[in-house]
Amino acid sequence: MNFGATILDADGLRLSKDEIAFFRDADPFGFILFARNIDTPDQVYGLCSEFRDAVGRDAPITIDQEGGRVQRLRGPTWREWAPPLDFVRAAGDEAERAMYIRHRLIAHELRALTIDSNCAPMVDIIVKETHDFLRNRCYGASPGDIALLGRAAADGMLEGGVLPVLKHIPGHGRTDLDSHFDLPRVDVSLDTLRETDFAPFRALNDLPMGMTAHVVYEAVDEQPATLSADMMRLVRDDIGFDGLIMTDDIGMKALSGTPGQIATRALAAGCDVILHCNAPLAKRVETANAAGQMTDAAQTRAEAALAARRTPDDIDIAELNAELEALLA
Repeated sequence: MNFGATILDADGLRLSKDEIAFFRDADPFGFILFARNIDTPDQVYGLCSEFRDAVGRDAPITIDQEGGRVQRLRGPTWREWAPPLDFVRAAGDEAERAMYIRHRLIAHELRALTIDSNCAPMVDIIVKETHDFLRNRCYGASPGDIALLGRAAADGMLEGGVLPVLKHIPGHGRTDLDSHFDLPRVDVSLDTLRETDFAPFRALNDLPMGMTAHVVYEAVDEQPATLSADMMRLVRDDIGFDGLIMTDDIGMKALSGTPGQIATRALAAGCDVILHCNAPLAKRVETANAAGQMTDAAQTRAEAALAARRTPDDIDIAELNAELEALLA
């Protein structure tokens, strides 16, 4: 039987009885953690165990651990990371190596909690219009440099046993609105998008999972990418991404309609799995019911992504920390 075509979250530090029963029935592909789910290492470890026990398998558990504002595991228990753009600038000519080490260390902290996926690298480009909610989360303005840094980040996570999630396909940087609250639009030509915004995603099209952008690209469609069959075909055929495609959170205000309507439209457009976060249990149930089980094609991609999970390489954490400090100095 195929997995449920959803990635879902929990209300608190432990699963309620209702959530356990719901997850058992819905069998979501995976789960995602937020700050409200984080207290102590033992607690996070226990919550991850409850997620997996509910579905009876080693379901992937992801998190947003980019660094800077978007970092769910925080100090003093876990390492505080500078925003990615600040970090890259501080590392200068050593940015590629520094990004690898940064994400290898992040993977080490995640795997200690049994978290085995991270919603990174984020390879959106910076342009003059880039909204402040995104700007310092980016790696730079050059598609080539961004691709190299994104590859370093992905390699660090994969070698640490953590699945990277490439985002926001096919590029969120050229927007002046925050898709948490509004629907951004991009009005440049398709040739420009191919040369710039799409280029880092094409360079990283072999990664196991990716996340969509809730952005309208007027050169392709009047629907946001998450809901656009034309854009999903472009992602598959032009950008060449054949990994598992999850939506960005369908609860964001960039998308209109009920959760069930949005889930149905996103899957029909070509997304593989629906990410729905920060919603009451009834809304999550609605989403899971609308999404149903993965298609056979999505299931194949999901199984390929899970097969990319690996036992972390042996590393000397103290040595890597020392090297990173030297690079940043």
